[in-house]
Amino acid sequence: MPKTKEISIWVTVLLGTNWLASIAPALALPPPEDKPEEIQRTEIITEARSPLDGKPLTAAAYAELQAQLQARRQTTATLNPGLRRLITLIRLRQGLRSVFPFLLR
Repeated sequence: MPKTKEISIWVTVLLGTNWLASIAPALALPPPEDKPEEIQRTEIITEARSPLDGKPLTAAAYAELQAQLQARRQTTATLNPGLRRLITLIRLRQGLRSVFPFLLR
């Protein structure tokens, strides 16, 4: 008798694992409302968020803001030559210290 009880336990275990294996792939799928990446790449974005404060913008307002930011980036600030030389020397010192840590103390 113990042999039939052992067989029935194994059958139950095997059926249980089959049941779990049939459910497991369904759990790995993304939710149905998620769009595939290939479709998202082809969509035209008509609204955006401001990089400055995160407020929603229309496409025209976003393009205008990007143009303003780009124009602001193109203006070059002049730096005092003495300060520029000091920054260069500090960078040079840091570079030498990383190569020769025992020389500069």
